[in-house]
Order: sequence, then structure tokens, then C-alpha cells
Amino acid sequence: MAQNTEVVVIGGGYAGVMAANRLTQRDDITVTLINPRPVFVHRIRLHQAVGGSQDMVVDYRDVLAKGVRLVVDTAARIDAAEHSVVLEAGGAVGYDYLIYAVGSGSADPGVPGAAEFAYPIAGLEEAQRLWSVLDSAPATAAVTVVGAGALGIETAAELAEAGRTVTLVCGEVLGPYLHPRVRRSIAKRLAKLGVTVLEGPDARVTAVTRDAVRLGSGRELPSGVTVWTAGFSVPDLAVRSGLSTDALGRLLTDETLTSVDDVRIVAAGDSAAPSDLPLRMSCQAAGPLGAHAADTVLSRIAGEQPASINVGFFGLCVSLGRRAATVQLASKDDTANRFSIRGRLAVKIKESSYKGLLKHLSDEARKPGSHTWPFKDDKRRQLLQAKRAEAPATAERAA
Repeated sequence: MAQNTEVVVIGGGYAGVMAANRLTQRDDITVTLINPRPVFVHRIRLHQAVGGSQDMVVDYRDVLAKGVRLVVDTAARIDAAEHSVVLEAGGAVGYDYLIYAVGSGSADPGVPGAAEFAYPIAGLEEAQRLWSVLDSAPATAAVTVVGAGALGIETAAELAEAGRTVTLVCGEVLGPYLHPRVRRSIAKRLAKLGVTVLEGPDARVTAVTRDAVRLGSGRELPSGVTVWTAGFSVPDLAVRSGLSTDALGRLLTDETLTSVDDVRIVAAGDSAAPSDLPLRMSCQAAGPLGAHAADTVLSRIAGEQPASINVGFFGLCVSLGRRAATVQLASKDDTANRFSIRGRLAVKIKESSYKGLLKHLSDEARKPGSHTWPFKDDKRRQLLQAKRAEAPATAERAA
């Protein structure tokens, strides 16, 4: 009788669900998914929570394979020596292989008053709390959005379209990822919506109070509600468990997504740092990385050598309210170029991405092993070679 293999996936986001579903293609694998919530969070819709939308919550029955056991709890620690995950509620779940897909969340602002008076939006509970605050605030209350990445831009546009007076504080530049040409286009749309955009070194936030935001220039902006979207962090589970991580706490792996410490631990999504050259934190990378993590585990179970990752990008979709969007196109190595898609087509692409991500997960649940990703980054190998060549030189200079 064939021995059953226990695989535990920590984290039920895009990467974790994709990995769990893909593992069910073998009948001799028992898959357990550990997640702190009983529902799937469609994270790229969280900015819409500021208007009261609930479309970011999806029943796991719609995206998770029936053969996957869902444990609603939080992983407190990974005991690699005992091959088990210790749960916060008590007890532990044993594994033969572990997929680490804990995702990312709001970063510590590190700015006086921000933790007390600013509202993050990177998680479900945070977004719901912000909606409650906005719902009870006067319609005339000034809103300040701190952070001008995609989440900050989308949140500012959503609020402005709803009639709020919004200031977007960029710190340095609007949309650091964007090509300058595309950045100007997005700035025009934000201006049309009535969003005041503050850029440059003087636009750095130095303090947040209950009713104001202080900038590096000394200027104070009245702010009835301050929304914090600047930066992302990853949970410290790997650090607490004694596993090797990069400076942000992402699990260090080789190019097969296998932990540098333990061949039985594989990472995926925002919390993975393959070769200390992590991919951009995004749903775009999460699905392929989740699928690849599952493939690595399946290869090891079969006694085969896992393949190296090869995940490319197409760009970035940015919502600018419900009636406009911009698709910033990019090279497969994730370098933004001067081309973009705007107008109704961009809105359709953005809307299709909401449905498409869920469809990818549900399709993999229905037919495990079917998910593929067309974009490949052939330049990554060159980056790795350059990094490895630089390592001896750096060590020699340090000596």
C-alpha cells in the first residue's frame, strides 16, 4: 500500500490556494490549508472597501478544491525539526512537506502618530475598519492618502470619485513603478477627479495627529481621515521559527522555491525571496509562484529534480475610480515602458483581472495541474549570474 504524504500550506491567499489546489492532482497526498479567516480575501479589491463594497470576500468553496482540508487558525511557529506547525489556538499540524505562503500586509509606518491616527488598508479587517470610519465621518472631511503606489492611487481615486476631498501624499514621486509618460497620464486623471497630488522630498510625512498630517517641509495638512498605504511587510513567522530570511523577513529559497535551510519547506508568493532576488509583491506573481511551489513538492515526492522558476510580468493595472483605469505595460523582467492602455479597454482589462484571478483558482481546483503562465523572464538568469559573480568580489573587498 502506497504511503500517504502530508502537505501543509500556510496562507490562504492567491499563492496558497493555487498551491493547495494543484497538489490535489495526486490521490496519495493529503493537503491541509491553514488560514486565519474562514473566507478568501480577494485582495486586489480592498481599495473598493472604502465605498462599502463587499466584493473582496469570497467563499472558499468557490476557489478551493474539495479535497483540501481548511484549518481556520493562525500558525504560531514552524517546528522544522518535528515537521509540524504549531497553532495559536493550541495543538499542531504535522507535515511531510510545507508550503510557506503567508503573504504580506501593512508595513510599520515608523512615523510618529501614524500607528495611532492613520488607517492602513492592506488587510481585510483594516479595510473594513477604514470604511466604518469614513462612513461616520462628515462628507466634507478632508482625507489624506499617504503612499503613491498602486494601492494609494486606487484608494485616492475611489474616494475622490465618491465625492471626498482627497490629498495624495507621494513622498517622492507618484507611482514609482510607472514610466514617466504613463505617470503624467495618471496624474491628469487624478486631477480631473479632484485629487491634490503632493510630490517631492518636501512631501514626506514626518508626523500624523488626530486631525492633521505634518510634512517634511513643516507644512501641516488638515486631515479628518488619514489613510496609510505606504509600504508592505511580511509576517515574521519564518523569523520566529528560526528560518533564514531576507531583510524584510521573506523566506530565503533557491530557484526552485525550496528553503535554504530545509528541503521540506517551500515558499510562494509575497513571502518568498528566491536567491535573495524576490519578485515584485503582486497577485500577478502569486499565482505562478504558488503553482511552481506545488510542482516543486510534487517533483520531490516523485524523486525528481524540481525545475527553477521562470515567471515574467506584463505590467500593472491601476484603477482610477470605477469608470477609468490605466494598464502600464512592461517588459517581461518587470521594467515599465512608455506604452499603456487607457479608456474603456483598460477598464475592461482591470475588471477582467478581478474575475480572472478567481477563475484561475477555481479552474485549478476543478482540474489540478492545468494552470500555466505565458510570461517568462529570460533575464533573471543573467541577474543571478551577475549576483553570484559579485559575491566573491564583495567578500574579497571586505577581507
